[in-house]
Amino acid sequence: MPAVSTLESSASVATRPLRVVAIGGGTGLSTLLRGLSGHVSAPHGNASGLGRPDADKPSADEQGKISDLAAVVTVTDDGGSSGRLRKDFNMLPPGDLRNCMVALSEEHDLLARLFDYRFRSGTGLEGHSFGNLFVAALTEITGDFGLAIQLASKILATRGKIYPVTTANATLVARMDDGSLVRGETNITASKRRIVELMLDPPHAAALPETLDAIAHADLITVGPGSLYTSLITNLLVQGIPTALASARGLRVYVCNLMTQANESLGLTASQHIERIYEHTRTPIFDYALVNTAVFSPETLARYAAEGASPIEPDIERIEALGVKCVAANFATEETFVRHDADRVTEALLALGKVSALQNR
Repeated sequence: MPAVSTLESSASVATRPLRVVAIGGGTGLSTLLRGLSGHVSAPHGNASGLGRPDADKPSADEQGKISDLAAVVTVTDDGGSSGRLRKDFNMLPPGDLRNCMVALSEEHDLLARLFDYRFRSGTGLEGHSFGNLFVAALTEITGDFGLAIQLASKILATRGKIYPVTTANATLVARMDDGSLVRGETNITASKRRIVELMLDPPHAAALPETLDAIAHADLITVGPGSLYTSLITNLLVQGIPTALASARGLRVYVCNLMTQANESLGLTASQHIERIYEHTRTPIFDYALVNTAVFSPETLARYAAEGASPIEPDIERIEALGVKCVAANFATEETFVRHDADRVTEALLALGKVSALQNR
């Protein structure tokens, strides 16, 4: 991994903590945030102290490598608990945002476990998570979904800010390879056809000013990992986001997925993921790409092959032909499912971010 080694040596003089923005959704973003959160300057205590006898003591890593962390999260989910609340209360789906809150909170915090708790029975309650219901209640009380997210984040004493990518109640629409249009994230994911183009309805859903400001002042901006269309591109369709990324002074890094996924990315190489993103942003937005080169066990490959999925080919030369520098390494952990190793990904990102901070100071 020579690119990272060079960065580490040249970045040793950069000591200012980083300003980081992470864009995405689903389990990919929450996994990345867990890695990054361990390097964020810790909050002085917890809003309630529940489950933390040392709640008033500064953390040992109070002087972290990251001074500001902002998560920018997709809000187009229309399935499960989030979808039910979206329909019943005409509100934005809270599920991905709740996952990010939990990821950025203290892992041993009782409140974090409470927010992640999902009811297993009860008429009207079964399937709902407590955190989703809590955000719904705060939204009803305040009349402002964005404010509800910020208040819930304070209660969890999250190490970072969490923003919905837009507060517009937008629906995903996909044009499939047979020319048909499919509405709604759940229907798109369930379709057997391949996605050709993704759109938002309404098409002019605008980004939050706070999000655009965070991108403008960031030293490091990440996109991914996550479902190519429904977790990543959906954010990049929001008005203002592509322009902000194109003009950002910070380093822009794409964290490539490990495996292909159903109708979102079957058969696509790493470079083709970037090409699909650029087709929607209509402008280059990446300086670097983190690409996994680990080889998985035959058992894992067989299990994923049964679902039509396979490891994403790290076609490094084609990535760099797009003007994107490539950091290729083992970024995976292999258990029941293949997941990114949050610590290894974070280490590579921080090495890149230090150089960006040095250039921008």
